[in-house]
Amino acid sequence: MKSRLLGGIAALVLAVIGTVLLVVYVQGADNRAAQGLEPVNVLIVKESVPAGTKAEELNKYVEVAPVPRSAVPDGALEGLADQTGRVTSVALEPGEQLLASRLVDPKELVPGTVPVPDGLEEVTLLLAPERILGGRLEAGDKVTVYTSFTSDEEMPANGRVPAEVQGWKQSTGLLFHDVLVTAVQKAAPDTKKAGAKDEDGAAQTGVEMPNGSAFVTLARTDAQAVKLVFGAEFGTIWLAKQTDTSTKSKTPVTTFGGLY
Repeated sequence: MKSRLLGGIAALVLAVIGTVLLVVYVQGADNRAAQGLEPVNVLIVKESVPAGTKAEELNKYVEVAPVPRSAVPDGALEGLADQTGRVTSVALEPGEQLLASRLVDPKELVPGTVPVPDGLEEVTLLLAPERILGGRLEAGDKVTVYTSFTSDEEMPANGRVPAEVQGWKQSTGLLFHDVLVTAVQKAAPDTKKAGAKDEDGAAQTGVEMPNGSAFVTLARTDAQAVKLVFGAEFGTIWLAKQTDTSTKSKTPVTTFGGLY
């Protein structure tokens, strides 16, 4: 009886040892196989990425993962450190490797290539350079829209206008935050060389000055687009480029009386 018990225990121990050895062998085989494939860390898309997305915003859409070298195409990226200032030229889908060829200079985007979000429409404004950061706006940027109006008469106190505007002929207000720029069509800049002199004989500083106005296309709902059109028809519009840390305040309408 005792010998049978000891024999059973010994058999159980041997079975456990055999199982452990088998698992270790299989894991070792997997590791040896992976080593033979020479895995390389590349960026893999984990969430759908719209065309026109800035490289600085891609970290939340991609992750680093090992891929066999034989399955890594030319131009696959391992990081985004060298891609600052570039944008995705096409939409990216989960599972694909991020290629350098998918990131381009914003100036290479054809007008209208930044997709319009669902539910929005595009409206184009003709604006002078000083109203669009000296012409530095690009497709994919987000802007804040300001409008200014000057009336021939003072705003009536009983009119449907903000209280702070009543009694004033001029006013400027913040119309929208987070407005997507889908396209910018502008003239080539007029670069003045350092050391050159203008017509009056004054030395130039080498500053690059925009030449002419630009068509800026914005994505808005129909109810918001009509306000942009009204502002362009009967007043003036000014765009301010937003950053990821821009403050978005609910500022009151500004008049001369409230300026100081």
